[in-house]
Amino acid sequence: MSGEDDKHGDKQPAEGKAKSANSSSESEHANTEFDGAAQARELPTGPGVYLFRDVENKLLYVGKARNLKRRVSSYFDARDKGIRLNRMIAQIRSIEVSVTRSEAEALLLENEWIKTLKPRYNIRLRDDKSYPYIRLTSHQEYPRVTFYRGGRRQPGEYFGPYASALAVRDTINSLQRIFRLRQCTDNIFRNRSRPCLQYQIKRCSAPCVDYIDKEEYKRDVGHARLFLSGRSAEAQEHLAHLMEAASKRLEFEQAALFRDQIKTLSRIQTRTAVGGQSGDCDVVALHIENGLAGVSVQTIRDGRNQGNRNFFPEQAEDMDRAEIMSGFLGQYYVERPPPPLILLNLHPSDEEWLLNALSEQAGKQVRLLSNPRGERMELLRQTEANAGFAVRQRLSDRTGIAERLQILADLLKLDAPPARIECFDISHLSGTETVASCVVCDDEGLRPDQYRRFNIKEITGGDDYAAMRQVVKRRYQRVVKEKGILPDLIVIDGGKGQLAAAQEVMVELALDHLPMMGIAKGVERRRQSELWVFPDERQPMRPDSTSGAVHLLQQLRDEAHRFAITGQRKRRQKSREHSSLEDVPGVGPKRRRELLRRFGGLQGIKDAKVEELAAVPGINRALAERIHNTLKE
Repeated sequence: MSGEDDKHGDKQPAEGKAKSANSSSESEHANTEFDGAAQARELPTGPGVYLFRDVENKLLYVGKARNLKRRVSSYFDARDKGIRLNRMIAQIRSIEVSVTRSEAEALLLENEWIKTLKPRYNIRLRDDKSYPYIRLTSHQEYPRVTFYRGGRRQPGEYFGPYASALAVRDTINSLQRIFRLRQCTDNIFRNRSRPCLQYQIKRCSAPCVDYIDKEEYKRDVGHARLFLSGRSAEAQEHLAHLMEAASKRLEFEQAALFRDQIKTLSRIQTRTAVGGQSGDCDVVALHIENGLAGVSVQTIRDGRNQGNRNFFPEQAEDMDRAEIMSGFLGQYYVERPPPPLILLNLHPSDEEWLLNALSEQAGKQVRLLSNPRGERMELLRQTEANAGFAVRQRLSDRTGIAERLQILADLLKLDAPPARIECFDISHLSGTETVASCVVCDDEGLRPDQYRRFNIKEITGGDDYAAMRQVVKRRYQRVVKEKGILPDLIVIDGGKGQLAAAQEVMVELALDHLPMMGIAKGVERRRQSELWVFPDERQPMRPDSTSGAVHLLQQLRDEAHRFAITGQRKRRQKSREHSSLEDVPGVGPKRRRELLRRFGGLQGIKDAKVEELAAVPGINRALAERIHNTLKE
């Protein structure tokens, strides 16, 4: 297989390594006529994935097949394939295949390669944000429930994904009202000496100060786990048994607590229930308007609506609606378990294949229903309306961005509107924890999936010029090395000094031909007094504050500032949460808590003598000396 695919070799089936069906070298491809039909006749007849490449060995298309030989041969028969496929077939110069054990495995491999290799002619699911989850840190003595977004590498249980951050926060809020699990960070939890406000408003049972024993807290965690898993009825039934048992023991306050939990659970289920749908279901609707395809997905779990999310598949122009739906479903469910029922507003292509693959992935039968009745039809119509509105909104935004980019090009006297703009900003707190950001905007708007943060190191605190030099160098050294996409305009949040620092780096990297500009805030630091400055001899410019170009750059600059300061706050928070007591071998959470209670805080521990430290239960003379010496360093 080519070097490009070797990077992803770990994603291939063990017995299904991709092999070239065309053994000629790249130079021979350029000088001999490619015979696709002959190549296809040599392919195996089992299921698998095929790849088409052009004369430069660039990937054109990834597809799956129940019968590789028959499917690939169909591209090279005499039938007309339409403009899009004919254009692709004319560029094919090599075919590679990867045999798989099953059709479902072929579907998963196809969509994994589409996502990682980004072929030119495949529909791609652009998703700027990772999905939010609820994380339960079940590996801890007193588990914590929290909002989580990102790779699921940290220990604990993950519930989701949810359609939106709002749905996650609403669910966590419900959990706190019912089961009173802690949300505080471990550092706060370890160092509490009295309960916080969450306990006072009955949103936490205060395990930090032992107001609830381990077994009771463990029981609440178990009920929360049932609730998050969509098994609220089981949780209610168990709570009812506990309420009856407490009443028999004449523990009426405890019984009243269980009664209130049951009532709240019932109220939440009633409020969020979706009529006619009691289990898990996804509703998927495709809408195409003026060449733009949009897909809206509404998520229903345990009969509760968890919100909807909109997607805009890339490279869907000139594609059949059924093919777009099939491509979307395959990529959407690669990384998330499909529910037992998926409502659709049209039949996808390869429907039987999709059913088999999704059922195999889910471990149970999955149904694709495109002609529902009754209240399910109302659900589907509502999702269709959401998809239509999202597409029209997107088209409107696209038109506005195109106009702003044209105005910007006219103001800066560029040859064409910039197709890609990158903006840099620096954030620090009194010269510490410096973080730089790079945000990206193209002709479709902001591209959060391409944002980057940089932790700035080895500079004098507060030296924004050095920080700007470092971030620009790190950014474009990598772009050049990896042959990435260079911007058509670089924007620096700063005046002549920051811009000059960035320009020095661009000269060093031989990229000084790229247009650059800075946005200086002016003396009064007001939007109306901002100046556009340039690295050449052009005079600074103060454009009309009502201009669309000004609004575009203000939005971009504000986003760069937000992204930088968010990263900088995370660094500060991480520094604050780390206690020097954690660096002392032999001092665990219980001993830290006892020391903090005894001496009233870290400073009190630092001021204590060895004899005073040794008087704390569980700390001997040797450990007291170790604590004293470590904190004095």
